[in-house]
Amino acid sequence: MSKWRKVTSIALAAVMAFSLTACGTGKQAAEAPKTENKQATEQPAEKVKLIYARGKDVTGATEKIVEAFEKKYPNIDVEFREMPADTGQSHDQYVTMFSAKSSEIDVFDLDVIWPAEFAQAGYLLPLDRFIEKDQIDMSKYIKGAVEAGNYNGQQWTMPKFIDTGLLYYRKDIVKQPPKTWDELIAQARQYKGKGGTQFGYLMQAKQYEGLVCNFVEFNAAYGGKILDENGNVVINNPNSIKALKKMMEIVKSDIVPKNITTFTELESHTAFIEGQAPFIRNWPYMYALAQDKTQSKVVDKVAIAPLPAGDAGSAATLGGWMTGINKYTKHPKEAWEFVKFMTGPEGQKITAIYGGSAPTLLPVYDDPEVQKASPLFANKDFINGVSAAVPRPSSPIYPKISEIIQIEVSKALAGQQTAEQAVQNMEKKMKEAIGK
Repeated sequence: MSKWRKVTSIALAAVMAFSLTACGTGKQAAEAPKTENKQATEQPAEKVKLIYARGKDVTGATEKIVEAFEKKYPNIDVEFREMPADTGQSHDQYVTMFSAKSSEIDVFDLDVIWPAEFAQAGYLLPLDRFIEKDQIDMSKYIKGAVEAGNYNGQQWTMPKFIDTGLLYYRKDIVKQPPKTWDELIAQARQYKGKGGTQFGYLMQAKQYEGLVCNFVEFNAAYGGKILDENGNVVINNPNSIKALKKMMEIVKSDIVPKNITTFTELESHTAFIEGQAPFIRNWPYMYALAQDKTQSKVVDKVAIAPLPAGDAGSAATLGGWMTGINKYTKHPKEAWEFVKFMTGPEGQKITAIYGGSAPTLLPVYDDPEVQKASPLFANKDFINGVSAAVPRPSSPIYPKISEIIQIEVSKALAGQQTAEQAVQNMEKKMKEAIGK
């Protein structure tokens, strides 16, 4: 989980509650869900032990995946190694291990913004030959999740589960959710003050990673690009300028709080569940908060939709986790079998039902058990929303790229520079950073 996704203990508790609720009544202690009995691939001749590392999992889904995998592949044992809950600490521990060419772990989960960095550093085993050999249909995965694991034309990770920006709205106030950003502005102004609301729209506009996510959504919705497929800086283009102008129009308008540039997920979701606005852009975790009777004033009054479209369509920033193989593993074939299982239909079904995490493999949403696990997974608007997810710029120096975007977009939102000046400054600084 990236830094900007850290919320208060209340929010985290709500997310945890959602994950546990997703387990379904009476299923917490049951066996893993029924999965298709597909013919197992050829078993290794000798017993092999794999070490799989990921952050803390309070849901128990990981243990169920390992149990189901070992049952299908009796000659492969998988040991789950828990990494720190702090994503930054996990990242640094991986870097320390892999830079020393350690084969200590075989398979590990990566935040969606890590693959390019880890691929360039030589920490990951490319997966293209495995994908081709086993004829994995990557078109069945959410496109943005696949792209997040692709760097320099190669696939380095498989998508495990997804997190993405969504539009929440008050269905007791709003008749039809807006299809475009212009419609949202009009409706936010129309419904502001209705049903006890004070504002029209809420978002995350503070100078931090969440601001980058909001900007990426506007930029992609209007057809703008930050980096091209080869990692070249292309942000100084008319579409990106138009996107930033639309973002500035909203932030400077009377539909948002005057101090919107101090809002992170915490401030925005708090205002929304207190009934202060008919619209908010936020992540899937907020659904559970909105339904929590102990703190929400909008229980059973909230619906979701894809984020509004710009000239190029709807776009939502991709969050979530990927799974990759340590380049220095001594068991690449067996490691791939585990990655394939965990990110395939069987593993993603378990992750959805017991972990409460949104699948990246679209056919999994059609499974009745998955739909029963969470109302979100049966909601076509949610599925369309996550399907519109786009990754943040794929770069081995992503943290620096993010910092530049935060600073320059913040200056534009504060009225300290025009949209044209902001993209020019981003272009110059990003080229300098990449050149170094």
